[in-house]
Amino acid sequence: MPLTGTRTYVGFGFGPIQSGLFLYEAFRSGNFRRFVIAEVLPDVVAALRRAEGHFTVNVAYSDRVEHTRIGPIQIEDPASESDRQHLIEAIAEAEEIATAIPSVAYYVSPRPASLHRVLAEGLCRKAARGGPRAVVYAAENHNHAAEILETSVMDAIPEGERAAVRSRVRFLNTVIGKMSGVVSDLDEIRTQQLATITPEGQRAFLVEAFNRILISTIRFEGAEGEPPFRRGIQVFEEKHDLLPFEEAKLYGHNATHALAAYVGAIRGVQRIAELRGLAGIIPFLRAAFIQESGQALVRKYAGMDPLFTAEGYRQYADDLLERMTNPYLRDTVERVGRDPQRKLGWDDRLIGTMRVALREGVEPRRYALGAAAALATIDHSTLEAEPPIRALLSSFWREASPEKGEQEAVLNLVEGGRRQLQDWYESGFQDLEGFFGSA
Repeated sequence: MPLTGTRTYVGFGFGPIQSGLFLYEAFRSGNFRRFVIAEVLPDVVAALRRAEGHFTVNVAYSDRVEHTRIGPIQIEDPASESDRQHLIEAIAEAEEIATAIPSVAYYVSPRPASLHRVLAEGLCRKAARGGPRAVVYAAENHNHAAEILETSVMDAIPEGERAAVRSRVRFLNTVIGKMSGVVSDLDEIRTQQLATITPEGQRAFLVEAFNRILISTIRFEGAEGEPPFRRGIQVFEEKHDLLPFEEAKLYGHNATHALAAYVGAIRGVQRIAELRGLAGIIPFLRAAFIQESGQALVRKYAGMDPLFTAEGYRQYADDLLERMTNPYLRDTVERVGRDPQRKLGWDDRLIGTMRVALREGVEPRRYALGAAAALATIDHSTLEAEPPIRALLSSFWREASPEKGEQEAVLNLVEGGRRQLQDWYESGFQDLEGFFGSA
């Protein structure tokens, strides 16, 4: 596709979300002429340069996978002084910037190449020369990523320059319900006929076609002579208050995805799509999604948006269950279920969903079974004995310092879920929702 736009895009991190969402949609928009990416892995930088800035993304639809070649992009390693200066200059001229790195914990480091310092220097240069206004999409999976990033960046800017920088930039939270991953098994790449990232590469990006991404509303106070800010990536949808949608993602999408993975792990399957063929599992997941997560969030956010109605949430759940189990996405139980201790955190997807449900008068028995299944991936004896799960979970929650009564209510539910999980396991895996409903 010829580059006919006029805008500059800058991204931090070169993973499946950066490549298969931000760059993919920026290229498709036709509104950009320049794409500059910061990447800290020297081998990735070298491979992209050898490919003259071109790469391929595999996009999974419900009935096929399509290969999309994107480029050229300019890729820079911020650890290199010359590359870092290229990034700073690109930020000064950019209208849209996105961070898509593993965690908000990587925003700040003591090195000159730290993301927050590079961004601060580029934004200072933008302000000093009256460069174009810009938005920064914080794509890390954290409800307050934008606020954390903005604070870190502003702390790196001299106090006397902060007001000028703030007039030129807005930091935006995002709700990214797009499933994606990296395939590194060469046999699978060949078998599924996936395209590697670059011709010489041994990994492939595989992302779903879904692109309904929610972002914070953009507000620039009008300055004389400046037109309203318009995004080049136009497919994103602005929301005045993102928190309800962030909770729907964490306590609906993420929670049910994790529930699917841990039930799948107990059942001995490798891929999430395999759950479609097992008795009662999809109905079990659907009931958890709609009757537990959905009922709680609809009560909590009633009237805020059509999503938070019985019909709106049902459609949301059914769409996501179809997408989660898309066989062309090739999602694995291992990937979705990785790091079970974190996912059993007091505020994370399984226990957090249970807590929201309890506060709204909903008994989250299916997510309690999911929490027990997650524990079983840590210690398989959970399925065969009476393990000390109270002590184990309490150790996971120590830093959160939960209120005693709420902690006790959650622990009692998980213990009940463990007993039901054990009974289902010993039954030889009967129809799960039928078994669960009759218990």
